[in-house]
Amino acid sequence: MTHEELAREAAQTIVLCLGVAVVAVILSDVLARWLPLPTVVLEILGGIVIGPAVLGIATDNLIVSSFSELGLAVLMFLAGYELQLSRIAGAPLRSACTGWVASLLIGLAAGITVVKLAGPEQDVSSGVMLGLIFTTTALGTILPILRDAGELDTRFGSVVVAAGAVGEFGPILAIALLLSGQSPLRTVLVLIIFAGVAAIALAMASRPRSPRLGRLLSHTLTTSGQLGVRMAMFIVILLAWIAGHLGLDVLLGAFIAGLVARLFLSGVDEHAQEQTIARLEGAGYGFLVPIFFVVSGIRFDLDSLLASPFALVMIPLSLVAFLLIRGVPTYVALRGTLSGRERTGASIYTATALPLIVVITTIGVDSGELTRATAAALVGAGMVSVLVFPLIATHVRGVSTPPSAGKWAGTSDAL
Repeated sequence: MTHEELAREAAQTIVLCLGVAVVAVILSDVLARWLPLPTVVLEILGGIVIGPAVLGIATDNLIVSSFSELGLAVLMFLAGYELQLSRIAGAPLRSACTGWVASLLIGLAAGITVVKLAGPEQDVSSGVMLGLIFTTTALGTILPILRDAGELDTRFGSVVVAAGAVGEFGPILAIALLLSGQSPLRTVLVLIIFAGVAAIALAMASRPRSPRLGRLLSHTLTTSGQLGVRMAMFIVILLAWIAGHLGLDVLLGAFIAGLVARLFLSGVDEHAQEQTIARLEGAGYGFLVPIFFVVSGIRFDLDSLLASPFALVMIPLSLVAFLLIRGVPTYVALRGTLSGRERTGASIYTATALPLIVVITTIGVDSGELTRATAAALVGAGMVSVLVFPLIATHVRGVSTPPSAGKWAGTSDAL
């Protein structure tokens, strides 16, 4: 295929992806009266429809893949930006760490056991991949849902974000340590180097702004300069590139970039900060992030899934595993932090998984540790979890209208 043909094919797919994204928002609003479907679910389903599995009018190539990977990186960046350490510090973060460590131990034990029972000759790394999948939380996926429901600034939202952040950040570190294919010592050294880079970036971002820079950030909001947006995108691409160059997952760099950007923008006036993040969210949620979710649907191997009865059975079993391995430890860890329906709802939210499932299964298929059918089943289970678990969590909590945004503001220290 020539470069021109590749570009035309990519342009067609990107146009279709954005068309699906538009229809997803409209359809989500139309169906909200009967069935509140998150737009991300409709985007994935739309990707399956336009992809090779159904209509075959959209294909994944190098250019489309680059847009998709950038969308995932921006999604992780926005997730990192939403993470306010001051809000989740204390009991929410302690509960989140306790719950995830318990999930990790249970998940690894369950994954290795299942793999060894299925075939004693199989490598332990297959079980590790399987176990890690069940410890993930789709923070970047549930954040828009929490935001749209007005939950982010509530007590419940703070706890879910804390658990989701650890459930996203922890597996990324575990992937680097357990699935990199490098020696543990080298991986630890690389992580220490990256931690040093991240510490320097955070320290620089927290330094006081010069009055001139503050004025420039504010002034360019209404010009083509857009300095704040350019600096934020520079930070996310730079840290993602550094992480990838060191042999780590680029998502680690993108997540840290979100923390750096929040610290940096916190030093400018509130109006400039709000307008800058609004523009970043517009570029992210309005353009790049939907492409990632639609392309995830395009890549979904429906044929391999339907050709394997065992893979089909894996979908409901995986959903149960998400709840048992990720949800139950979170429920136990939240004792004393939340109670009643909120505790149950939070644990169901944290069992929602998808982006890192795509990442881990891609690693597994490329390395030969996972079959395409198994990978499709796990990704399929992740898509169902994004569709079902937030709906169940909302129903369990009994929240029909968005709570007051000010209800929990500034009270995280009380936890």
